[in-house]
Amino acid sequence: MNGKARKVVLFGNGQMASFAHAVLTHDSPHEVVAFTVDDGHITDKTLMGLPVVPFENLQSSHPPDAFAMHISVSFRRVNRLRAEKYEAAKAKGYELVSYVSSRAYTWPDLTIGDNCWILEHSVIHPFAKIGNDVYMGSGVHIGHHTTVGDHSFLVGMIAVAGFAKVGSYCFVGIHSTIRDGLTIADRTVIGAGSTVLRDTQEGGVYVAPPARMLPYPSEELPEDFR
Repeated sequence: MNGKARKVVLFGNGQMASFAHAVLTHDSPHEVVAFTVDDGHITDKTLMGLPVVPFENLQSSHPPDAFAMHISVSFRRVNRLRAEKYEAAKAKGYELVSYVSSRAYTWPDLTIGDNCWILEHSVIHPFAKIGNDVYMGSGVHIGHHTTVGDHSFLVGMIAVAGFAKVGSYCFVGIHSTIRDGLTIADRTVIGAGSTVLRDTQEGGVYVAPPARMLPYPSEELPEDFR
């Protein structure tokens, strides 16, 4: 699923990029050889002992016929930032590698795009289709015949039931649940712990009731809690 071994340059110099470096190093055939960001965002010339190269000059130092890339940035601007860098890397001619954890559970018919990231203990059922540039954190469940659109970010411990459609540029927060057969429209944001039982509206933001503090301290809880 992770393809042939490639020398990979990671776009990013933050937490997502250092995390991607560790994962690819220990659970993929790929070798991370450098990081890259726009020249104005370089704060240090090295990261994890590797060079940080200006993206504007990357084709000279790491040409696309010899190196692949992975875009390792977060969901800022509802995934628009990552999508912009994805398109910029492809315009320069780079192959964008995907990563599927060796500890994820998938089926032989899985369709997955490029620049995807699927972490451990995720379960993807038969007939599911995953678009380009999709991030799935640990323990994501994708039901059968479900599709996930391009540039979407599913944080972790999420359950999406069968026959659902998750659109493009969506964000789904940790511990969320999406009922079977629903359509999650493009650019939907679903907050942590939400249970979605109806189709969403494009660009809608859906949140669960947050935890609330009770009017007595923990020392006054029933005996079972102490």
